[in-house]
Amino acid sequence: MGSTPAHTMQPYQRYIMPHYKSNKHTNRRAFRGSDTILTPAGDVVDLPHSSSLMNMALSSSFSRAINAEIEEIGWEHLVRLAEDLSFVTFRVVDKKERVHMLEILLDKSYPNCAPSVSADVPYLFDLVWSRSSRLNDVVKQFKQHLEKLQQFWSAVEDIDQSLLVSDSAQLHRATSFRHINIGNDCSIILNIRVNDPRSLPECRFLGLDENVNLLRDKWRRNCNKWSKDKLFAENLATLLEFQLPGPPGVEKNDQQIDCGICYSQFLPVDDELGPKSGSKTDYTCENTTCSKAFHSVCLGDWLRSITTTRQSFDVLFGNCPYCSQPVAVKIGARK
Repeated sequence: MGSTPAHTMQPYQRYIMPHYKSNKHTNRRAFRGSDTILTPAGDVVDLPHSSSLMNMALSSSFSRAINAEIEEIGWEHLVRLAEDLSFVTFRVVDKKERVHMLEILLDKSYPNCAPSVSADVPYLFDLVWSRSSRLNDVVKQFKQHLEKLQQFWSAVEDIDQSLLVSDSAQLHRATSFRHINIGNDCSIILNIRVNDPRSLPECRFLGLDENVNLLRDKWRRNCNKWSKDKLFAENLATLLEFQLPGPPGVEKNDQQIDCGICYSQFLPVDDELGPKSGSKTDYTCENTTCSKAFHSVCLGDWLRSITTTRQSFDVLFGNCPYCSQPVAVKIGARK
């Protein structure tokens, strides 16, 4: 059977060209197993290698799988999704209405390889994972972990609300110590036991030696009077034999200074941010039980990533990432 002339072939008919050696007599091109097409004009055009096509197919399949798993959790809980799908961040609310950010780092071999987890907690849980596991399983295990930490957070909130805590604006939910001013140029650092937060904490005294030695003596003498049923302020007053000062009055506008999305007080100095470069938080959730502060730039970027966000002219309408109450943010053009 004779071969079909090139001019009778269908346009752009696809071939897998064999490996030919260069031959000056036949003037044949050397092909090394790549996919090619033959155009009507008789030109041979290289296609991406089959491995590249396979990677593209896998990438598309991976994207569909991640989107389906996010849908299972709920898009309203999504805070951030990397363009390359290398990580995803969810907003998780515990039974005490505390809001937590769970970041899940996805390996290229996911789900064959377990993802890594990052969150603002004193310690992370051991993720139970199998090839059939999904992102929703990570969220469920994180919620179970949060339940174990409820007593710890209640204990540190008791300290924050009743005692004079230093650098309280810099504290996070992962912080298990408190630096407390007790007056007379002295302070104490309490290390709260995460798994037994109401027990007698480890204590370090700071101040003049004469005052510190006196405080240590009282602590050693009265430490057996510590009661898990009492509040921290009451226990400390019993051990140190005097009433400790409480927190000062705080203006509403000063309660939240760090952005609830980027966790920084100031935006980076960047020409791309235009007049917002280096600026502090400029938007506060109007829900009085939330009052979370944000950079309008960060909140605008977050709202754009949520499918339920609406835009009217230069205003984005959506929901607060912490309390889900309605928010409206005016957006400006960047450089």
